[in-house]
Amino acid sequence: MVLVKKLVLDVLKPHQPNALEFCKALAEVGDNYSVNLMVIAVDEKTESVQIVVEAPSIDFDALQAVINKMGASLHSIDEVEVNNPSVDT
Repeated sequence: MVLVKKLVLDVLKPHQPNALEFCKALAEVGDNYSVNLMVIAVDEKTESVQIVVEAPSIDFDALQAVINKMGASLHSIDEVEVNNPSVDT
């Protein structure tokens, strides 16, 4: 099974929830999720942010659902790292 290990996402989010609350919600999606958010641009109502998520196995669909639930939108997936662990027989 191929595992998603790292995602770099370009997201447009409202000012609320703030960056800390946003990252916490994303980190709660799965076990051992590490989330890093960098603000790229700010306007009156929104922020463009780059989000890096790293974990042993990332559930992209669950991440996208949380992003949408918080009123944000995923613009692009800018980087992906996957792994196909070998199975010892």
